[in-house]
Amino acid sequence: MSAILQNIKVLDLTRVIAGPLCTQHLADMGATVYKIEKPKDGDDTRRMGPFLPDEEGSDSNDSALYLAYNRGKCSVTIDISQAQGADLVRRLAAQCDVVVENYKAGSLKKYGLDYASLQKIKPDLVYCSLTGFGQTGPMAQRPAYDFILQGMAGMMSTCGQPDGSAGAGPMRTSIPITDVVTGQNAAIAVLGALFHRQRTGEGQYIDCAMIDSAVALNGHLALGYLMTGKSPERVGNTNPIASPSEVFACSDGQLIIAAGNNAQFSACCQVLGLPELAKQTDFATNASRVANRHRLRSAMAEAVFKQSRAILLEALENAGVPCGPINDMAQVFAEPQTQHRELALTLQHGRQIDIPTLRSPLNFSRTPVQHQSPPQLGAHTVQVLQEVLLLPPETLANLAKSEVI
Repeated sequence: MSAILQNIKVLDLTRVIAGPLCTQHLADMGATVYKIEKPKDGDDTRRMGPFLPDEEGSDSNDSALYLAYNRGKCSVTIDISQAQGADLVRRLAAQCDVVVENYKAGSLKKYGLDYASLQKIKPDLVYCSLTGFGQTGPMAQRPAYDFILQGMAGMMSTCGQPDGSAGAGPMRTSIPITDVVTGQNAAIAVLGALFHRQRTGEGQYIDCAMIDSAVALNGHLALGYLMTGKSPERVGNTNPIASPSEVFACSDGQLIIAAGNNAQFSACCQVLGLPELAKQTDFATNASRVANRHRLRSAMAEAVFKQSRAILLEALENAGVPCGPINDMAQVFAEPQTQHRELALTLQHGRQIDIPTLRSPLNFSRTPVQHQSPPQLGAHTVQVLQEVLLLPPETLANLAKSEVI
């Protein structure tokens, strides 16, 4: 069974998260991805723990962060700062369909690895640049970090407890959400460009900026501001357009109740032993429940706290009330649905040990993802340079001696 991107070759000049996630999606769909890493050091994330132990039981350079975003790639160590190294990468690019890079805007030009240089030797090349702020504009040369983009793009202004409440203030997401969404958008863009090339024979350049993805992620909140001129406020763990739709504390944990319509609210009140709430005028419609949210929450919170989470969840589910637990990671992977979907997988690493991975969220009926282990640093250098560039052993030995590879 062939993969969707079988025979597509990708030159991966990315580091950290956004770029590597983009190319991991391509690898999961069957592309051959040549990840260029700095000799001895590798991707920056190889030094950010926790780590797999090496053969002696010490920390290796296979970190959770690296393993999470580099599945199924070939690790090729080449020092592009040396002329011979840059030449090797240009020759590899000439054999590839796609180049993905996340260097500072314009910085690859000095190595002859920018789009203009590579297009001359590969006219139908699809070239994707991921940066913080794009290729042009007053901030184009600035480095970018997820935390900073979460603040700049407005997301943190809408996350966190509202002013005047305990723990009030802007809040970031724990996962690097702007990196993740940028990497996903980059993968979508590459696939679109490949489809265009298939129809027309034309390659093209993709300018993928974190700020674009981060602002777009605000979605209806951003559009609401553009329509009204009013910035949305932080509402904590409540839903500003539906009630009850928030977090409640049980006797032994927390859960989410999202009973937005009248039938769900009535059923929720029955489960909680509060049928009279559903009959009160102040709570008769979703709009009135939103307007009187604080009084409704106080009435419900007392009843919820008297019950255990598991028993209440079961009762609410049986009554057709949307609800769910707030799980820690251990509970996530103990969930029957998580296990049924096989979201946690085990792969054999190059050091002949089993390592965990997350199943790709891409589900195809005809061309299923073939999960492959993330590579050890430089594991494919000799193989790729021999098979793709046809370098003889003596040349490889000289490159290694010069620390080019």
